[in-house]
Amino acid sequence: MAKMRAVDAIVLILEKEGATEAFGLPGAAINPLYSAMKQHGGIRHTLHRHVEGASHAADGYSRATGKIGLCLGTSGPAGTDMITGLYAAIADSIPMLCITGQAPTHVLHKEDFQAVDIESIAKPVTKYASTILEPGLVPGTFAKAFQVMRSSRPGPVLLDLPINVQLAEIDFDIDAYEPLPVEKPKATRGQAEKIVDLLTSGKKPIIIAGGGVINANASGKLVELAEELNIPVSPTLMGWGAIPDDHRLQSGMVGIQTHTKYGNATFLESDVVLGLGNRWANRHTGALDTYRAGRKFIHVDIESTQIGRVFSPDLGIASDAGAAIEKILQVVRERKAAGTLPNYSQWAAAATARKSTGHRKTNFENIPIKPQRVYQEMNAAFGQDTTYVSTIGLSQIAGAQMLHVYGPRKWINAGQAGPLGWTGPAALGVVRGKPGERVVALSGDYDFQFMIEELAVGAQFKLPYVHVVVNNSYLGLIRQSQRPFEMDYHVSLGFDNINSPETNGYGVDHVKVAEGLGCKAVRVTDPAKLADAFAQANALADEHRVPVVVEVILEKVTNIAMGAQLDAVNEFEDLALEPGDAPTALVPLDDNATVDA
Repeated sequence: MAKMRAVDAIVLILEKEGATEAFGLPGAAINPLYSAMKQHGGIRHTLHRHVEGASHAADGYSRATGKIGLCLGTSGPAGTDMITGLYAAIADSIPMLCITGQAPTHVLHKEDFQAVDIESIAKPVTKYASTILEPGLVPGTFAKAFQVMRSSRPGPVLLDLPINVQLAEIDFDIDAYEPLPVEKPKATRGQAEKIVDLLTSGKKPIIIAGGGVINANASGKLVELAEELNIPVSPTLMGWGAIPDDHRLQSGMVGIQTHTKYGNATFLESDVVLGLGNRWANRHTGALDTYRAGRKFIHVDIESTQIGRVFSPDLGIASDAGAAIEKILQVVRERKAAGTLPNYSQWAAAATARKSTGHRKTNFENIPIKPQRVYQEMNAAFGQDTTYVSTIGLSQIAGAQMLHVYGPRKWINAGQAGPLGWTGPAALGVVRGKPGERVVALSGDYDFQFMIEELAVGAQFKLPYVHVVVNNSYLGLIRQSQRPFEMDYHVSLGFDNINSPETNGYGVDHVKVAEGLGCKAVRVTDPAKLADAFAQANALADEHRVPVVVEVILEKVTNIAMGAQLDAVNEFEDLALEPGDAPTALVPLDDNATVDA
């Protein structure tokens, strides 16, 4: 058996496990691993400007590809910088491997320079965290890490490597190494029959498709199931794209923030709900008494402890979403062939017809620009193959109400954690995972400013994408949430910029900053020029292979529709009265549409 440094074994293991895309920053305590990567050459590395940015990029890569992104950093603050990234990943069930350097084992108890107990810090936001204290444990611990990341509910892992462990020689044969088996619960035939029994006991059943469907790469089978049953499907924010927005059975997103009016209306008409790979998150359900009233619930989730966490369903099944769909589909097809499957044509037609009602107006001509117009122009400018990246704020909420997504892994969103600053570096990871594809990020000005230095990474490594920054010079979502307190307190970002008077009191000159970081940027103040700006941004990204910022100057105060329960969402802006008020709606407005079911 060959003798080699532990770090050389690690690189061979990473390659065999298929984790070959790394994002990080070298440093003294992790340099041995970097030396092994340099010597081997099989791990591509992107150098970031902030370790938190590297963790978000690895997260974005994992979400975009379904593979495992790597985040690398030295000891101490590099590890603590990764914690927000680990939280974002575990909150949304995303596998990601963080590797940190560490001080030598013999000084860990001596408060040595940058010797922090990162294992203990990381445990609450990982599926597994370990400081590897013996060189001989390296291969087995990495094998376990990959097994844990992929098994059951996916999630991130952190492995901490003291420098002397990295440099120690071990006996290792990569040909004898094999990835450990991945464990996922699978619904049985009997469970699938019970699901179908309860689902078809109603007159108006609906499927809620969560992120677990996308994690399981089961979007195609989900669509087949919906078509065989002929019932509507509503994706969650994390499941958006599991069924294309323009599919007749995609009934609109449900929620108290990220939703469509017709999506909520169809859900409130339903009587049996099948949740597949979802968590009943509070921004989806709103008040549970309204959400649950008059409906029976089936919950299928890969993690058994998720079932009953928010409320007890009428039927709960622990299963990988893809495995469950396969079994359910088999039962449904048999019953359809036998003529015992109910006919839901009228219910499905009503849900489809409802998509032509209740549109929010987007076609505003106002200056400063109203945000709704931005999403209208984005729908027109970016094709169905576009992958959107966003995280939090009024920009994300309004985007989820008005943008369109046409396939799985084309909406990349840190839905549960929602860390400001995530969008930019995550988009870089998405570009790494989807080379040659159109990637468009969406941020408010505060999200954009949080990790703006990461634009330089895109310039250095030629990672082109378009970053739409809707700038209202406000913490818009926080300002809106302060309304019940009758205050507007410390949420304005505006100031008179002495170096850029052309910003007119909006403060930071994002165009100059972006250009200073090696990128291209366009500022838009007139809604009539948005289409040209997006076309120019696409052309600049294609020509220069760098991030291109499109800064849109918005009116400072816009309240976006939201509420506390599904039947009481506050509409602060005009609804569309004619098709021209919402020209990029999926289905043209028709208030006379028949939606009787």
